[in-house]
Amino acid sequence: MIEKINRQPVTTKSPVRPLALFSRRWLPSTLLVLMGMAVLVRLGFWQLDRLEQRRAHNAQLAAQLAQPPLELTGAAGLPANVADLKNRRIVARGEFDFERQIGLKAQTWQGEPGIHLVTPLRLASGEAVLVDRGWVPVDESAPAQWPQFNETGPATITGHVRLSDTLPNARPPDGPQQEWYRVDIEAIAPQLPYPILPIYVQQLPPANNSAYPARLTPEVDMSEGPHLGYAVQWFLFALILGGGYIHVFRKESAKTK
Repeated sequence: MIEKINRQPVTTKSPVRPLALFSRRWLPSTLLVLMGMAVLVRLGFWQLDRLEQRRAHNAQLAAQLAQPPLELTGAAGLPANVADLKNRRIVARGEFDFERQIGLKAQTWQGEPGIHLVTPLRLASGEAVLVDRGWVPVDESAPAQWPQFNETGPATITGHVRLSDTLPNARPPDGPQQEWYRVDIEAIAPQLPYPILPIYVQQLPPANNSAYPARLTPEVDMSEGPHLGYAVQWFLFALILGGGYIHVFRKESAKTK
């Protein structure tokens, strides 16, 4: 005896008809969604461009750090674009002019407040370069206490090149001042009786850095940043927007059948 098998009809989702998305009813919302997806995709590619720029910067920085120290003798030995020297290791020889050093305010070290002592180093060329000699605690930061940190005799220093921290449209000081919030070389230069180089040096710590000024080894960020993650997020948002719109379209189309 042959039993009759009842088969339930298999229901499948009707495929999306692309032309229906551009019907009079759906055209405005379809165009709006496509524009939104285009913006999200563009943001994703923008983040990928930023990632390539970051990688190129890291490669340039790695090449600079791998170079041997540059002997700093004066302005004649600097490139036309001093920004190319940023983070470059240098060696400079001369004598510190402690009478004209300045204090860089609002500086912290290991969570403690203080200042950085920035001192002109007189070079054999007759010029000088500002040297960030390091941090001293706030309770020893008054100008009258600075002489205890003086170093006698000729000095040979090693460090990393730093660029002037100049604010656009900043008002120059009315006269010489000992305390500053940034190393603005152009603003500091008029209070010195000799020319200074358009860069300054962050002095590296010696093997034993227990005394003040405390010098910090510069931290160099060689990471690729968050750009790849941001790009993936923008692309996912574009897919979610498009997929969500298709889902709504199918649902609404089914109601009208």
